[in-house]
Amino acid sequence: MTPLQRYIAEEIATDHVDGLLSRREALRRLALLGVGGAAATALIAACGQNQQSNDATATSSATSGSPTTGAPPPGMEAALPTTPVTWDGPRGELQGAWAQAPEPRGGILVIHENKGLNDWVRSVAGRLAGAGYSSLAIDLLSARGGTATFADPAEATAALGDLAPQDMVADLKSGIAEVQRRTPGAVAAVGFCMGGGLVWRLLASGAPELAAAFPFYGPTPDDPDFSRSDDVAVLAFYGELDQRVNATEPAAAAALSDAGLVHELVTEPGANHAFFNDTGDRYDPAAAADAWRRMQEWLSTHVG
Repeated sequence: MTPLQRYIAEEIATDHVDGLLSRREALRRLALLGVGGAAATALIAACGQNQQSNDATATSSATSGSPTTGAPPPGMEAALPTTPVTWDGPRGELQGAWAQAPEPRGGILVIHENKGLNDWVRSVAGRLAGAGYSSLAIDLLSARGGTATFADPAEATAALGDLAPQDMVADLKSGIAEVQRRTPGAVAAVGFCMGGGLVWRLLASGAPELAAAFPFYGPTPDDPDFSRSDDVAVLAFYGELDQRVNATEPAAAAALSDAGLVHELVTEPGANHAFFNDTGDRYDPAAAADAWRRMQEWLSTHVG
C-alpha cells in the first residue's frame, strides 16, 4: 500500500470510528482500496484506539467550536460562477473549473480532497474569485475521464489512491502554469485534506512559481525538504481534534524553518479534520471563518 492509499484508508477507518460511516460501508470502501477483511478490521481497531486516546482532548475542546449558524460559508455571498476548462497537461488533457475575477489581484490553484473535483471545490474557487483572485480548481482524475465519470464517489477516491504522487505533482505544476497563462499577477496554491498533503509535496518538489501556499489539514510527506521552493509564504491550517494529521505538523514546521520560508501554522481550537468543508459533518463555522480571514490577509500581503 502506498503512503497515499494508507492515508485514505486511515481516513475511511476514522470516519467509521467517528460514526460518519457504517461498518459495512467502511469495509466496502477499504476493499476498493485493496484492503482485505482482516487488514481492514485491524485498521479500524487501531483507529478506534487512537480515537479513545484523544477523547480527553475532544471533551475539553467540545465547547470551543461554534454550532452551525445557518449563515453562508465564508466568502459565499460574493462567490462567482465557474466554467469548465481543459488544457494540455504533461500526460494528456487536464480538466478543471475556472473562476475569473473581474479585476484579479492574482491567481490561485485549488486542489481538491480525496473525493475529486466536486461542487464544493468549485464553490471554493468561486469564493476566491469573488475575493479578487482568479482560481482554477484542477481535476486530478482527468486521465480517468474526470471525477464526473465516477457514479460512486468511493470509486473516485480509490482511483485517486492509485495515482502516483509524482504524476499528481506534475499535473499540479501544469495547473500553476495554466493559472499564470490565464491571469496576471502572482500565484498561490490551496489544498484540502489530500489536496493539503499535495501542497506540501509541491513545495518539496520545488515550486518557486508560487508566492503563497495554503495546506489545509494535509499530511506532511516523510522527511520533507522545502529548500527548492524559494520565497513561498506558507500558511497552514490544522484542526485541534485532528490528531492523525497533527502528528505530522512538527515535521512541516521544522522543514519550513530549515528552508527559511516565511510561515505560520495555525491550529483551530475545537475543530476537527475537514473543518472548512461546509458540506461535511465536521464543518466548523467559527474555524472556517477564522481560516478564511487569515487566508485573505495572507493573500493581500504575499500575492497582491
